Amino acid sequence: MIDYRKKPTVPVWTLTTGDVRVPAVAGDGPMTAERLAELRSVLAALADEPVATLEAHPLPDRLDRSRGISLDAVSPLAQHLSQLVTQSARSSSAAATATAAGEGLYRMVVPAKVAAQFGQGIVRPMMSKEVAGGIRGPLVNSTGIAAQATFVPVGRAAAAGAAGGAGATAGVAVGGGAALTVAAPLVLMAVAVGVSAHADAKRQRAIEHITELLEQLHEQKLEDERSELDGCRDAIDKATAILLDQGRLGASLGLDSAVHAINTALGHADHRLARWRNALDRLPDGEPVEISTLTESFPGVDDHGGTFRAHLELADLAIALKRRVNVLQAVEHAQSDPGNVFQSFVRVLRRDQERLDELESGIAGVLVRLSALELARPNGLRPVFTTGEVDRLMRAAHRIRRLGDGITVDGRATDVAIEIARDKDGSVVVFPALPAEA
Repeated sequence: MIDYRKKPTVPVWTLTTGDVRVPAVAGDGPMTAERLAELRSVLAALADEPVATLEAHPLPDRLDRSRGISLDAVSPLAQHLSQLVTQSARSSSAAATATAAGEGLYRMVVPAKVAAQFGQGIVRPMMSKEVAGGIRGPLVNSTGIAAQATFVPVGRAAAAGAAGGAGATAGVAVGGGAALTVAAPLVLMAVAVGVSAHADAKRQRAIEHITELLEQLHEQKLEDERSELDGCRDAIDKATAILLDQGRLGASLGLDSAVHAINTALGHADHRLARWRNALDRLPDGEPVEISTLTESFPGVDDHGGTFRAHLELADLAIALKRRVNVLQAVEHAQSDPGNVFQSFVRVLRRDQERLDELESGIAGVLVRLSALELARPNGLRPVFTTGEVDRLMRAAHRIRRLGDGITVDGRATDVAIEIARDKDGSVVVFPALPAEA
């Protein structure tokens, strides 16, 4: 068990995806977590190429690896990380001490300026079911380390080696007082795997919700939609494994048919979104709405389950699967253009992200508008309503008002944290990318 009362010394690398020159913004001495956050902001603003930071923490005793993506020691990401660790240990006592055990928890933070290029909605916090307003994170006992650590910059002699695959950029950039290590393949692969793991975590959550809803609805058409989408997972998982192990995709994987099913589901989501918007536009401004009127266009909106909520989860599932496919396409293009690693990755990944971001923000807008509606008392001849009718109205109002909980409509980009657990044999587990803590 890690003793959080002690203040560990944590080596930190500043990684860039290209040869850049920035003014001296940091010395060679230790720094606090706050100073490290400031350094990230300055480097992101001044550098022409993306600059990330990588920290090496002790591996927590309790670690749920099931929600990450496992890569063996010969995968490009594991090799790039191993070479960075090995070369750093030769020139930095802090790096040598921190990595001597061969295992550790590596935390890469990609600045918001760069994360925005991946699509504003690609990484958002996953809300916790257990705690209202809580954020569910992939690791246990990791945030306490960063909060109390003393960060020591690793010297310039450390350079991430290029093991082939996603480009061969490696070396040391001239960065004034900042030790900038050129490590495009390492940053590229970490971002790709972290984003893919994040999208798959969203897929799993959507499947759980849809399954629960369909057990109540007994809707065969929705069941068929769910089954067809979830059936895409096998092809996507295989394609992910092949690409991340530096392989080539082939028609036998069935990825083309999976993409067709996902695009069809996205088409359904687009049409449903248009109907929802039209239904809201037809409502009288500023006037209470009866439940019966609302449920005509949003069936089940006043209940725990309902067709409307199933449609929302199906849209979430299709978006999550599409984001994984987009990452696969970006990695494939980046690997085919070794001299243009990160730029190619960003260009391809951003191509379809705008449509997904618009769809997500459109759905979020509908939910916010619904949550702001005032419900009217049912029309009837009786001047007094039963206790059951009053209870139903109150429950419906509460459930509809909660539709807006946790909705983010501005889509502001935040720093993205990707945590990588490295074992003694060199294999790694990459956990879902999450917004970095401020």
